[in-house]
Amino acid sequence: MYCKVLQNLVSLLQNLLNMRKSIAIDMDGVIADTEPHLIEWYKNETGISLTPQLINELGEDAAFADKIALHKVLHTQSFFRTVPVMYKAVENVTLLMEDYEIFIVSAAMEFPLSLYEKREWLQEHFPFISWKNIIFCGDKSIIDTDYMIDDYCKNLDFCKGKALMFNAYHNAHINHHIRINHWDEVPELLKTLTYSTENIL
Repeated sequence: MYCKVLQNLVSLLQNLLNMRKSIAIDMDGVIADTEPHLIEWYKNETGISLTPQLINELGEDAAFADKIALHKVLHTQSFFRTVPVMYKAVENVTLLMEDYEIFIVSAAMEFPLSLYEKREWLQEHFPFISWKNIIFCGDKSIIDTDYMIDDYCKNLDFCKGKALMFNAYHNAHINHHIRINHWDEVPELLKTLTYSTENIL
């Protein structure tokens, strides 16, 4: 009897180890290079020139002081559709899909116009991501993946898995999450984290 129980436990453990880990990947500021895009559109709307360094010094809220203009930009048709792709995001997400279950997660409900545009953007730049693996939501605390890659602490602080913070001007002074500086760091970092977890098990 005890041998049978032990065999079942060993089998269960092997199944757990063989399961693909899951990763929730944010769009804006992670696979979509939204920062320079927003700076450009904000300048076109207000005439105010901002730099990542200045935004870092002032803070995001103070830097984008004209809230009416900011709201207009973020709710203007084609803003989200024309965001450039983050450097090396496509190549590295493709690589990660060999070993991980990838979900693209965006809190798109905050900007209703962005829903269709983000879907179109993903079809253009990440056509290999199935629609079944795209999640548009309002609150990311519902996401239950092994890892979450995001640029905002409001999402990372409440994620159920391991939080990985993608570098951005608004999180430069935050240090309580593992920081990702660029996409080429991601595969090796995840390999290290996954290996460490498996060794613990």
